[in-house]
Amino acid sequence: MPFDSRRIHDVPGDLLAAIDYCYEQGWTDGLPVIPPVVERVEATLMYEGRPPEAVIATHPATGLRLTVHAAAVNAVMAGCLPEYFPVLVAAFEAMDQPEFNFHGSTASTGGSAPLLIVSGKYAEDIGMNADVNLFGPGNRANATIGRATRLILRNVFQMIPGISDKSTQGNPGKYSFCIAERARGNPWPLLCEAQGYPPGVSSVTVFAGGGFCNVENHGGNTPEQILGSVADAMANYGCITLGQSVVVLSPEHMWIVGGAGWSREDAQAFLFARAKRSVEDMRSVGKYRDSEYGKQHGASAHAAVEEGFVHRGLMPEDILIAMGGGDAGGHSCFIPSWSRGRGSIMRHKPIGVCIDCD
Repeated sequence: MPFDSRRIHDVPGDLLAAIDYCYEQGWTDGLPVIPPVVERVEATLMYEGRPPEAVIATHPATGLRLTVHAAAVNAVMAGCLPEYFPVLVAAFEAMDQPEFNFHGSTASTGGSAPLLIVSGKYAEDIGMNADVNLFGPGNRANATIGRATRLILRNVFQMIPGISDKSTQGNPGKYSFCIAERARGNPWPLLCEAQGYPPGVSSVTVFAGGGFCNVENHGGNTPEQILGSVADAMANYGCITLGQSVVVLSPEHMWIVGGAGWSREDAQAFLFARAKRSVEDMRSVGKYRDSEYGKQHGASAHAAVEEGFVHRGLMPEDILIAMGGGDAGGHSCFIPSWSRGRGSIMRHKPIGVCIDCD
């Protein structure tokens, strides 16, 4: 039946019967959910100052609305602790911005998943993992905040696989895709600082991300060598588009780049200049489009755009770079954007505070 977060369901039997009931209603992502008992939902709502009926996000195609209460119910179902809730609220406020293209990024055959990157002290306060295995299992906050995002997309916005979600293959991030930016040992300003938020304010960035691409380089010892490996991954034929990019540098790689005095802006400029393919090469695999080349090489083209080449993105600022992972290991990652063009633009919002509110 349609998901109604305000309806109280009287489910006889034990906990397993309640879990089975959620399956029968189609409210799960394929894994068991926590039955959203009233007391836990109310505890979660305590972390949001607006009334339960306040709307956080609206689906542009269907008009379906996400209320604070519906978000809290799905957070409980995903296994979130109440203190995780402000991250989830901020994430959907970010996705609600038109530039993110909420509908297209969740319905398309491209199979993207909303990647959440939490930056600042709030990530530490709720115990998020920015260290070893940050994209993997084992941390409750990372796993359940990401999972709550998926449950909301399914239960509230009715993005049902095979019906409204037309992902050709999907990706594992559609279960959960949520990390924290590592602050410890980070030579660069955190994303929340670079985004212009006041001191002490944390943020969440949302990105319609495709599949995870591991970038291994254990031998490089200069920024050019490390970032050259990343740029090559960004420019592979399967991924190169005009879309944005997320690069998460492992500490081992970041310390090489930052230790040489390179800033985030330096790294973005390097990656943009080198993540490219020639027009001839693009034609050879059937991916060249005159229209896309024109967008990149038109009157407003960035100075680093090279004639006769297609770069990934339109400008260096299209590449978000953050640090994450364990101290040991020359493994970084590149996450491509959802669409071939500029279908979705990453957005960010502060966590737990209202900045420039009406």
